[in-house]
Amino acid sequence: MQRVTGIGGIFFQAKDAPALQAWYKAHLGIDVQAWGGTSFRWADADGKPVDGSTIWSISPIKTEGIGPTSSPFMINYRVADLHTLVKVLKEEGCQVLDNMDESEYGKFAWVIDPEGNKIELWEPPAGQ
Repeated sequence: MQRVTGIGGIFFQAKDAPALQAWYKAHLGIDVQAWGGTSFRWADADGKPVDGSTIWSISPIKTEGIGPTSSPFMINYRVADLHTLVKVLKEEGCQVLDNMDESEYGKFAWVIDPEGNKIELWEPPAGQ
């Protein structure tokens, strides 16, 4: 069974989100948009666009963190078959959160790693 197929997004919180967004824009050239992040479009080895993107964003720190963990970041991993992977992770004894979300953006589930970091699993909609 194929598990993770790539990184869908990296989300982290900052004490001063606008200042940190500006730093990344000025020093690393990341095109930070008004919503606090950017979408890196994927390309093949020749630079031609392919389906898919990786979201990167910084948001203001919240007192509850990216609940239910106090970690200031969360990585979103792309997966091929979310429902099967969640079933297997539960069978393997992983801490999978009970809620799942399905919307026009795809299917989402969350698991907590052994260090207490919340990880988002995402099955994109067909064609992405």
